[in-house]
Amino acid sequence: MNYDLAYRIGFHPWEVALDTPEFVETITELFDEEERGREPPFGRALDVGTGSGIWGVELAKRGWEVTGIDNVKRVLPRAEQRAAEAGVDMAVLHADVTDLSAAGLDGGFRLILDTGTYHGLRKDQREAVGRELDAVAGPDATILLLAWEPKRRGPLPRGATREELEAAFPGWTVEDLGRTNFEAPKPVEVIATPNEHWYRMQRA
Repeated sequence: MNYDLAYRIGFHPWEVALDTPEFVETITELFDEEERGREPPFGRALDVGTGSGIWGVELAKRGWEVTGIDNVKRVLPRAEQRAAEAGVDMAVLHADVTDLSAAGLDGGFRLILDTGTYHGLRKDQREAVGRELDAVAGPDATILLLAWEPKRRGPLPRGATREELEAAFPGWTVEDLGRTNFEAPKPVEVIATPNEHWYRMQRA
C-alpha cells in the first residue's frame, strides 16, 4: 500500500481507531498487561509506522519513553503536534522499518508496537522487518502487532498469518490474541473486511 499517497489524498481510515471504543478498550488492555507489576517509567517503546502519533502519544501519556518512526515524512509534523498538544515527550523520526540501522536507532526497546505496517509489506520486506526489530528489541521485549486476516484486497494490505509471523521472527514465540474489535469505516469495509487480529511476540 502506498501510504505516502494515502496521506496526500487524506485517506487514513486507521486514525478513526481512537474513536472506536471497542478497539481502544482492547489496546488499553494490552498496554495494561505490559505494565502490570511495574511503576512508570516503564522503559523504551518503539511505535512502528506511527503516522500522526496516535498510539505513541498514548504510550507516552502512560509513562513510556517513546520513539515513533514512519517512512512517510509528510505526516511526522502531525505526530509532533499531537505530542506537543498532549504535553508529552515523544521522539519522532523519519525512518524505514526495513532498515532501522540507517536511522541510527540503538537497541533496548522493551515494547514495540505495530498497528498496521507489517501486514502490508512484501515477503522480503517482512523478513527485513523481523531482522531489524530483533536487533533493536531488548532481551525482555514484547512486540504487539496488528495484522488483517490474509486476503487479496487490491491496493490495501493483504494481511498476514501467524505462520508468516513465525517465519519472519524466528526465535520469537507468536501468540494470536484474537480480534482487535476495530470496525473499518467506509470505503474500507465495502472493499474488504479486515478481520484484524492482535499478535503478541516475545523471545523464545
